[in-house]
Amino acid sequence: MKKYIVLLLLLLFMIPLYVLNEAEEKTAKPAKPVLRVGAECDYVPNSWEEIEASAYNLPIANHKGYYADGYDIQIAKLVAGRLDYDIEIVKLAWNDLLPSLANGDIDAVFSSMLDTDERKKVAAFSEPYEINRVEYGILVDRENPYITAKTLRDFSGARLIGERGTRLDDVIEQVPGAVHLQPVDTVRGMIDAVLNGEADGAVIDHDTGSYYEIMNKSLMLVKFPEDEGFKLGFHGVCAAVRKGNTELLHRIDIAILKIERSERQRIMDDVSSRMITNLK
Repeated sequence: MKKYIVLLLLLLFMIPLYVLNEAEEKTAKPAKPVLRVGAECDYVPNSWEEIEASAYNLPIANHKGYYADGYDIQIAKLVAGRLDYDIEIVKLAWNDLLPSLANGDIDAVFSSMLDTDERKKVAAFSEPYEINRVEYGILVDRENPYITAKTLRDFSGARLIGERGTRLDDVIEQVPGAVHLQPVDTVRGMIDAVLNGEADGAVIDHDTGSYYEIMNKSLMLVKFPEDEGFKLGFHGVCAAVRKGNTELLHRIDIAILKIERSERQRIMDDVSSRMITNLK
């Protein structure tokens, strides 16, 4: 008889726990969808990788023990938050970004990508999210005679290098008489070519070129007047999504347009401060 009483008491004790657990399961919030973002993570100040976690950076999903920070990363994180998505950063070589997007390996690209006519054939692009209009200059060694150049024509005969598969390489054809060197796979490779004397100059956007000036005092960015510089032929720095993914593109556009210019500038200022601190 005592055994039956004990079993009855146990059942009475367990029933509320079962009901409570069942209620918790029913009321638990569903997992958020994940926005898988492709980024080069090698293009300061827009994206780079670090070896220590911080309150700002994000883990790189396919590079264990490394974390991504930079302007592109922070904009992507802000957009994902406004879409009520979790975010996953996937590090990819530049030329793998759009193929990975087309294959469905990632959902979006936030990697300082310009919406050129050629890229619009394979991907759909958002509204621009940069702060200032993108402009290109040429980064040279301060000991190089081309440091005094004022126009593209002044670089006639110069050995110029760009990044493979980007406008940084394409626009070299606009420099009369320049020697168009074989492009390299990364911006860092371009910079190394200039520092090693293998190239007279590297084509680069103003923001990134200015940071390399800070990082290496032997470098100087040559800028051109508007009517004497490169003709770039794009709308701006945008996020990319797969063609046909109109719903995601529309939501990303709304999120980007809600980021005021002052907020974008604050994000860039914070990123720049962290980047310079990390370099010391």
